[in-house]
This record gives sequence, structure tokens and C-alpha cells, in this order.
Amino acid sequence: MKRIGFLSFGHWGPVRGSRTRSAAEALLQGIELASAAEELGLDGAFFRVHHFARQQASPFPLLAAIAARTSRIELGTAVIDMRYENPLYMAEEAAATDLISGGRLQLGISRGSPEPAKNGAAAFGFVPGPGESDADMARRHAAEFLRAVAGAGVVEADPRYSGGATGLLPIQPRSKGLEERIWWGAGTRKTAVWAAEQGMNLMSSTLLTEDTGVPFDELQAEQIALFREAWSAAGHRREPRISVSRSVIPLADDEDRQYFGLSALRESRDQVGPLDGALTRFGKSYIGEPDVIAAELANDAAVKAADTVLLTVPNQLGVDYNAKMLESIATHVAPAFGWRPKIPISDEPVRGAGLAST
Repeated sequence: MKRIGFLSFGHWGPVRGSRTRSAAEALLQGIELASAAEELGLDGAFFRVHHFARQQASPFPLLAAIAARTSRIELGTAVIDMRYENPLYMAEEAAATDLISGGRLQLGISRGSPEPAKNGAAAFGFVPGPGESDADMARRHAAEFLRAVAGAGVVEADPRYSGGATGLLPIQPRSKGLEERIWWGAGTRKTAVWAAEQGMNLMSSTLLTEDTGVPFDELQAEQIALFREAWSAAGHRREPRISVSRSVIPLADDEDRQYFGLSALRESRDQVGPLDGALTRFGKSYIGEPDVIAAELANDAAVKAADTVLLTVPNQLGVDYNAKMLESIATHVAPAFGWRPKIPISDEPVRGAGLAST
């Protein structure tokens, strides 16, 4: 059985047509959309983390607020740039948020992507060590974070103030099992293999920073197959989770066609181009009549291979529009590739709570 969730980049700004004009609106609307998604029977609410931009940047307050407003839906990130993170402080924040949610946190982490800041992580106080690249530093931070959330001791106890305790102290609080719900955002087949060797779940986006000339979904399916092989070879005892992201917009009414009718013509095929010094293949968008894109997604090789599909949403169109779009996908598209709602979908349309959606 597939799982589906939405993925919001959390854009905001005072631009023409935006219904998300401030950071406060972006945050509040994220909470409202997660509540609406849970009401629809969706499985997850995920948020992109991007620094020095008008997007979501500090995920844990947002995820904790969503956790307090919901009871079933998974909460996650896609992805946190580990170059910027203090691993131990992040482990504390993640554990506290997971405890509030009752164990529903699914954290996507990665080396990060191109950004508007030059040496942004250095402004946060993190600089690669001698002979270390940005990617090496991100992986080092990830390893420290994984050890901390798993309960490993990380600092020597001071018997004077620890009740006589000696040895290494772990961070507190700890949320048991969180270490099995960490995902690595892999942009290549090689990094997917590395993630499997580390025991992290796989999170694959709408682009891969490599190209072999085959369609995007086939290249991504190959990435997933290599991840599974490496996971098995590493001897991990649990089954891994694998997610792929897709841009899916059903053109179900005149409003949809007004916003995205032209995009259906421009974005209906893969694109190949340079990104951050690498030749990158970008996956196509699925925009069109619901029955048509349902059939296309059912034949998407990577969607078939993954257990979770994250649906990117145009968050600046507000809660009402995005709830309507997710309802259309849940009703007319997602069942074609193996998803079923966790609760019956009501005949009444789901809408945001008004205050945050305007």
C-alpha cells in the first residue's frame, strides 16, 4: 500500500497573486494545510528547509505546532541541509518534536542544494575541516546526529554535578525509534548506495544530478534498485522506506486551467541541464486531466518502486486551493498507483480554517 503526502517549499512574499505574503502566513498556512491533509486521509506533511530565502527555514517549531494540531499524519522535512546544523542541538530539537507528535516524525536530511548565500553555512559557524568538502562536512554532521538520536553517549560526565555518574552522557530527551525514521535526500545513484550503507531511508526528489540518457523515472527506479541491493548487502534488519517527489496538478476545473493550463504544455517532458556544476535530469510534471495523469503515474517506474510519494504543492496559492488540489489527487489520481485513504473521503470539500488561508 502506497503512502502519499504533500511537500511544501514554504514560499512567501508580497508578490502579485500570492496568498502567502508573509512568513507568519506561510507558517500558519502550513499548519492548516497539514490539518486539511489529515482530514483527507493523506499520510504525510513535509516541508523543504532553505536558508537565506523567503521559504521555511526552521522546521521544528512548525512541525511541533502541526503535531499538536493533528493525531495521525506523518510530519517531516525534505530536506534539512546538514551543512548548517549543530548535530547535538538538532538531535534535542528532533527528539522533543517527535515526542510531542507521538513518534510521527520523518526527517529528510541531506548535503543541501544550491542556495542564494555564498558560504552560508560558514555564517552559521560551520566550515569544512582540513581536506574536507562541504559534502564531507554534511555527512559528518549527519553521522553525529544519527549517533545522538540513537542514544549514544556524546560527552564526558562531570561527577560533581551528575550525581556521581561517570562515562559518556547522551543528549536528552531521547525519542526511541527516531533513528529509524531518518531519510537521506540522495541526488545520485552513488549517494543512494551510501545512504543504504548508513541505514538511512531513501528520499529522492524531482531531479537527479546525473544523466544517462534514459527517462527520469527509469533512472530514479535504477537508483532505488541500487539502494535496495546495498541495504540488503549491509545486513540491516528492518525494511527501509523509500520516497519520490512528483509535481502532480489535476486540471479539474477552470481555476486549475487558469493557473496551470500553459504549464501542462511546457513541463510535460523531462529536462536536462547544468546545476551546481553537474549535468542534471529534471523529471516532468504531471499536469492535465485527472484520468490522464492517473494513468501516467501508474506507469511511472519510480512511483511503482517507492512506498511513499510526496506531492509538491504551490503553497503561495493558499490553503483552500491546495486542499482542493490534494482532494482531487486523493479522489481521482492516487488510487491508480496503489494508494487508498486512511479514512473515507467526505463528499464535502475540505477547506482551510479561514484565518491562515487568506
